[in-house]
Amino acid sequence: MSRVTFPAGFVWGAATAAFQIEGSTTVDGRSDSIWDAFCRVDGAVRNGDTGDPGADHYNLMADDVALMKSMGLQAYRFSVAWPRVRPDGGAVNPLGLSFYDRLVDTLLDKGITPWLTLYHWDLPQKLEDMGGWANRDTAYRFAEYTNTVTECLADRVVHWTTLNEPWCSAFLGYAGGIHAPGRTDPEAATAAVHHLMLAHGLGMRAIRENVPRAVAGVTLNLFPVAPVDPADESDVDAARAIDGLQNRVFLDPVFDGSYPADVLPGLAELVQPGDMELISAPVDFLGVNYYRDYVVSGHGEPRLPSEWVGAEHVTFPPRDLPLTDSGWEVNSDGLTTLLVDLADRGVPLYVTENGAAYPGIEDDDRVTFLDGHIRAIGAAIDRGVDVRGYFCWSLLDNFEWAEGYAKRFGLVHVDFATQQRTLKRSAHWYARVIADNGFGE
Repeated sequence: MSRVTFPAGFVWGAATAAFQIEGSTTVDGRSDSIWDAFCRVDGAVRNGDTGDPGADHYNLMADDVALMKSMGLQAYRFSVAWPRVRPDGGAVNPLGLSFYDRLVDTLLDKGITPWLTLYHWDLPQKLEDMGGWANRDTAYRFAEYTNTVTECLADRVVHWTTLNEPWCSAFLGYAGGIHAPGRTDPEAATAAVHHLMLAHGLGMRAIRENVPRAVAGVTLNLFPVAPVDPADESDVDAARAIDGLQNRVFLDPVFDGSYPADVLPGLAELVQPGDMELISAPVDFLGVNYYRDYVVSGHGEPRLPSEWVGAEHVTFPPRDLPLTDSGWEVNSDGLTTLLVDLADRGVPLYVTENGAAYPGIEDDDRVTFLDGHIRAIGAAIDRGVDVRGYFCWSLLDNFEWAEGYAKRFGLVHVDFATQQRTLKRSAHWYARVIADNGFGE
């Protein structure tokens, strides 16, 4: 393979999410999140797994940061658990907040830059009982929570992300019922889209007020979408619908100040004066989570109503591509396409999640996956795209949402019975990429 060298200052990191790794879900004042409640629903999560013990990061944090240092990670993207910091969405919990205070200090002591995500899907269950993201008031509760975290960590944390993948929160959680809170209500999902984006805007305002030197943005899971047959009107319509629901309904309000008119018509009725000005306030970067691309058709067996609200006619014909352990098609070229398509949004891009589920510690498939996708980023940079960093998903094997502990995304193997950590082959490989700032011959 040819040599690929990344620009000076390119950021190499790894990412996690609080509910997936922390465990300790009932200690130090933490209240239930929607995921704690969802895990108690029979059949909602594979094998009846829960977020406790997770990878016990709450107790093993210092050891995990030492592992990051041993791998040469320059940055660590993590999320704060809202139910720890403001249990039930209410008063501030100093014990919960102190964990993130210690985490940030430990990272900085090891020379690792903290990248903080405020919301990675763990809404306090009490707020869900009041309507959750279908309730406009939840966005204002998020602003209160953001104020709490920023006031505590403004002196040490520069890089802030409001939301992670609002598509999953809105559509998997409120339409498809696949993720917490497990609802199957398209109208609630539409409302959740707007209220999540409003939370982003309110969160950005709080960050700007409390962290003068903040580098702040939002992270979206984005997928390049193409029709099976570009000359077939039904396929083109299908691609437009999926691109609208997956990408444009979140990109357009942030960068253009409006929702696309061709998807979720009910969104327009939810917008109140001043909302779009908040949502479209300038961001300093866009976080891009990429796992696969989509090629879609308007023909074939109709889909049952699910997370694709208004696009139930779309089909996803399989292609002759390798599959991850999750059954996802692998196409690293799609990442180049996506980054090139995003270049005209006018802000720096960071690949804030990219990875795959594969079994084993000698995980050659993961090495191949990461090699192809990191080279795809290099190809985008060669085409003039301003990509400034890469965060591998994930640092640790973890609770993989509805799949429980069955799928392993980590660079580090976790024995969930003993909590022993073992660097996988991919971790050693990634450490060399970081040290070389790219690939040798």
